[in-house]
Amino acid sequence: MTDFNPKYFKQFSFSKIDIDLFFQGALRDLEIARLDKFSEVRFTYSYQALIKAGIALIAKAGGVKIRSVPGHHINILSKMSEILKEPDVFDIGNAMRMKRNLDFYGEPQPIGEKEANEYSVFVEDVIQKCIRFS
Repeated sequence: MTDFNPKYFKQFSFSKIDIDLFFQGALRDLEIARLDKFSEVRFTYSYQALIKAGIALIAKAGGVKIRSVPGHHINILSKMSEILKEPDVFDIGNAMRMKRNLDFYGEPQPIGEKEANEYSVFVEDVIQKCIRFS
């Protein structure tokens, strides 16, 4: 299906329970995003949910585990997009990643209500596609 660069991924044998736990973590973070009143919290938890769903999808589709090295989030988003055949997963996910990084390392930019809600809806849709993937 796809090549997994050994710099970012390593073979690993996941059980169905392991993969289900990754998806449960993504759904838990998405629920926090839905319920919190602060748009920044909703954005942060939506992004975390997207990355966790990516980890689960990659484990499910490729039997590989992501290595925690610089650039691994870009690789998660890229592989999610490739596996799901959905370019928007990378494009929108990477926009979220860059916004998060600016907030951490550079020019903090507030997240508005509308933007937080749009990202949350996007992530929910992607998570459902990841769960249905077979």
